[in-house]
Amino acid sequence: MDYEFFMAKALDEAEHALHRGEFPVGCVTVYEGRVLATGARVRTRLDEVNELDHAEMVALRRVVDQHRPVRRDQVTVFTTLEPCLMCYGAMIVNGIRRIVYAYEDVMGGGTSLDLKGLPPFYDVEMMIVPHVLRRESLILFKKYFSDPKNNYLKGTLLAEYTLKQ
Repeated sequence: MDYEFFMAKALDEAEHALHRGEFPVGCVTVYEGRVLATGARVRTRLDEVNELDHAEMVALRRVVDQHRPVRRDQVTVFTTLEPCLMCYGAMIVNGIRRIVYAYEDVMGGGTSLDLKGLPPFYDVEMMIVPHVLRRESLILFKKYFSDPKNNYLKGTLLAEYTLKQ
């Protein structure tokens, strides 16, 4: 599978989100070499912030809503930011076993969670591939955090870490 090709599609989703004034996270789900569903972060603007509409959750909802016979353990999720604990957990519970991400989330990344301590998931084997097109994703996050109009996650560890690079 061409990781850079599909990550570029996730980056396109993130760039569209950035142009709408949203936090620039994009996600693409791939099954049998084809894009199954996409998603971008929504509701990060000051007037409508919530923590449910992450790009991965949007894309997973679209996968489920298709009602297509899909072997979810064969779906690969490409996302421009390391999934948070919520998104990582949703992927695991929904049978996703492969995640490729671009930029590490130093504040809330969930992919290092030790599943061995969670009885229902102790034998789940996850494949995590970090830093695919990291630089391209970093550029989008720097643009976002550098724009004074964007307040979401402003002043956080992630913002400071990003802007120092």
